[in-house]
Amino acid sequence: MENQAVLTTYKAILRGNYLEWRSNVRVPVSPDRAVAVYVTVLDEPAAPDESLKSQGKRMAAALEQLAQLHACAEITDPVSWEHERRQDRPLPGREV
Repeated sequence: MENQAVLTTYKAILRGNYLEWRSNVRVPVSPDRAVAVYVTVLDEPAAPDESLKSQGKRMAAALEQLAQLHACAEITDPVSWEHERRQDRPLPGREV
C-alpha cells in the first residue's frame, strides 16, 4: 500500500470562479502563484457570511478605540480636511 499524505481541509465558498476562504489558511497563498486544490461541493447551502459580520464588529471596535484615544482631535473641520487630502482624477469618457 502506498503512503498517502493526509490533506488539510479548509472551509471555503465558491462564488463563480473564485474561492472565498472561510477559515484561516495555514499556508499563505500568494495571489500571483497557482495552487492546486481539491474541491468537494456540498449539497448544503452556504451559511450567511459570518466573517463579514465579525469583520464589521472588529471594525466598530477599532473605531471605538480611535474615538477613545481622540486620534482625530486635531481635525477641526472634517470636510475641509477631506478636500485637502482627496486626489480627484478625471473620470473615463468625461471632458475636463
